[in-house]
Amino acid sequence: MLVGYMRVSSDSDRQTTDLQRDALMAAGVDSRHLFEDHASGAKDDRPGLSKALEFVRPGDVLVVWKLDRLGRSLSHLLSIVNALKENQVAFRSLTEGMDTTTPSGELLFHVFGALAQYERALTGTGRRWIGRCQTTWTDWRAATRHCG
Repeated sequence: MLVGYMRVSSDSDRQTTDLQRDALMAAGVDSRHLFEDHASGAKDDRPGLSKALEFVRPGDVLVVWKLDRLGRSLSHLLSIVNALKENQVAFRSLTEGMDTTTPSGELLFHVFGALAQYERALTGTGRRWIGRCQTTWTDWRAATRHCG
């Protein structure tokens, strides 16, 4: 079964889920299996996402219109998709054409995982060597001009 999740950043009248809803339904998601949030992606408390994750069962596919609708960061997105995978639930993003039910979609998620791990390694200490100088991330541009 296809289960859809959609999110907009605020409750204002200017932001609606209509475009996402139309795309998800055109992709085959039944309107009874749509979950939505009206909250910033940076918020941990997203009741619609929680309900969608509780609703999906092994063999289902969680479908989003766009990757940024699901996770607030690459590592958060990966943790959600990995949790889905552990529960034998696939993931599909319509805009990016990513689908973990396909070999290429699965490969792309492994690449994302490697990038997230690389990102964590780079930001882990907060300091890096650039040329001959050690610098923090906030002043790396200056360091590359003077130490390159």
